Amino acid sequence: MSLSVSQPNWKITQETPSLMLASLSHFGLIEVTGEQGRSFIHGQVTTDITSLEANQWRWGAHCDAKGKMLASFRAFAIHDSLFMLMPANNIESDLAQLKKYAVFSKAELENASANWLLIGIAGMDAKAFVEQQFGSIDAQLTLVDGGAIIKDGERYIAMLTHDKATTLCENHTLFDATAWQALEIIAGYPNIQVQHAGQYVPQMCNVQAINGISFTKGCYMGQETIARMKYRGGNKRALYILSGNTHQNLTANSSIEIALEEGYRKAGNIIEFVQQGEQVLLTAVLANDTQADATLRIAEDEQSSLSVMALPYSLVD
Repeated sequence: MSLSVSQPNWKITQETPSLMLASLSHFGLIEVTGEQGRSFIHGQVTTDITSLEANQWRWGAHCDAKGKMLASFRAFAIHDSLFMLMPANNIESDLAQLKKYAVFSKAELENASANWLLIGIAGMDAKAFVEQQFGSIDAQLTLVDGGAIIKDGERYIAMLTHDKATTLCENHTLFDATAWQALEIIAGYPNIQVQHAGQYVPQMCNVQAINGISFTKGCYMGQETIARMKYRGGNKRALYILSGNTHQNLTANSSIEIALEEGYRKAGNIIEFVQQGEQVLLTAVLANDTQADATLRIAEDEQSSLSVMALPYSLVD
């Protein structure tokens, strides 16, 4: 079952509507249960799972032994289940990697995406709408009838059973996922697609800047590389927000070029993008000394132009 999604007259260049409900069909959920479910995940990911309170959620990353990210996610718990919310196209790949080690623990993992509908709620009237529907929502995570509400600043993600989600969206125009992706990009979030799994150490995608790495939690997969980058330096990349225009139809494999004295050369790869006609908004991993006034373009499109937007957080430790 899925909700009916309209195509409202929304543009990348305009502000978020006063109330926006969006179908987050581009996200999926891994559910972890079992006596050792949390402790197993704790030993696999960058974030501190054992200290995660019932009213909290956290960013995190799952890495390979070399410290390269296989997935990025929001982690939170509902009763005895731990959930990892991440791009849907990365669920099966990451689940397979986790299950390789789960056989040694009393932990069960499954793709729970079909059990829930995810609705993003944003805009200046979002708080009033959410509290009208569910009551006071002050914590990062609030359990409600039929699911939970994740509060992310002034935005909300409603994780609901199908019937509850249908009721929530009655009499409201439902935006498609790109409207929410634009907000994720503007937030500087690292939503890693399966195409980029195994390519970047978390600090290359600013995971440390959004409290997605614990440097005190103890051992986990890839910890040595991640800790070395923090304490010894060596990371030369970061996630940037870019906006501009291109004649190309972007894909997850599109790349960015930067102008140097000798001409253009490859600067990095796109992580997430929204495109409407020639207008584009995206995150990309570039050299961390890329200047705000750098001349950037989409690779193989000489007429394209991209500008660096300010990150909403600091990259200084």
